Amino acid sequence: MAIKIHPSIFVHPGPWLARNAIEPYKMTTTAAAEHLGVTRAALSALLNGRAALSATMALRFEKAFGLSAETLLRMQISYDLAQAEERRDDLAVARLPMPA
Repeated sequence: MAIKIHPSIFVHPGPWLARNAIEPYKMTTTAAAEHLGVTRAALSALLNGRAALSATMALRFEKAFGLSAETLLRMQISYDLAQAEERRDDLAVARLPMPA
């Protein structure tokens, strides 16, 4: 039997990046967006947890702040999977029988 981990343990990378990357540098969202080469709206959506972290954005954070893009993307996929697991019962999919 697999160990069940409560979905609340998985954190959206956006607010985490706001606290651990942007805030220590005392940067505004606008200044960080300019440095990263993205729009303020796109960065704000990510930092507020309204948008997912893309691979390109993860690389931008890696280059700017020295964070591992791979780790950031693992945070995002773990968060996404936890959100999907909460709606697992809504999926109308049955297990296929083994082929003969």
